Amino acid sequence: MEIKFTTGPSPLGSVLVAATAKGVCAVSLRESDEGTEEYLRARFPKAELARDDVALKRALDTVRERIAGRKLDSALELDLQGTDFQREVWNQLLAIPAGSTRSYLDVAQAINRPKATRAVAQACGANPVAVVVPCHRVVMSDGSIGGYSGLPGVKKALLVVEGGWVPDRS
Repeated sequence: MEIKFTTGPSPLGSVLVAATAKGVCAVSLRESDEGTEEYLRARFPKAELARDDVALKRALDTVRERIAGRKLDSALELDLQGTDFQREVWNQLLAIPAGSTRSYLDVAQAINRPKATRAVAQACGANPVAVVVPCHRVVMSDGSIGGYSGLPGVKKALLVVEGGWVPDRS
């Protein structure tokens, strides 16, 4: 399998976008571009990697627009690689509209597995295409923001820019 990738600056740090011939397979917000290829090799150990800034310009621009709070529901072709359960969760996340949130329990119930809230949280954490599959729109049942496997503060920043989170002003 060949994976092309590119990186670029965004309002929340450096963003990596990688794609197979089928579609985007990885999006990651990072502190810098350093270690990009190592990250991809760890995630896709059998893939042939090639940087291609031209071929992935549109995908990178789309991701950056989403990060900036614009074009939040613009479509990208995806190549989601994960278990059947993970893909089921990720497909449910794609149905959460921008500016809205769901709890891990809501997602578990939507896939008819109401006792699988921890597994849903793990699937969110394993999401290979952050921002595009909006795992940041999933919060705790008590309304607190919960965890995010990316850079600190990114989940809250994404929710704020989408209008799905009002910061505590106290």
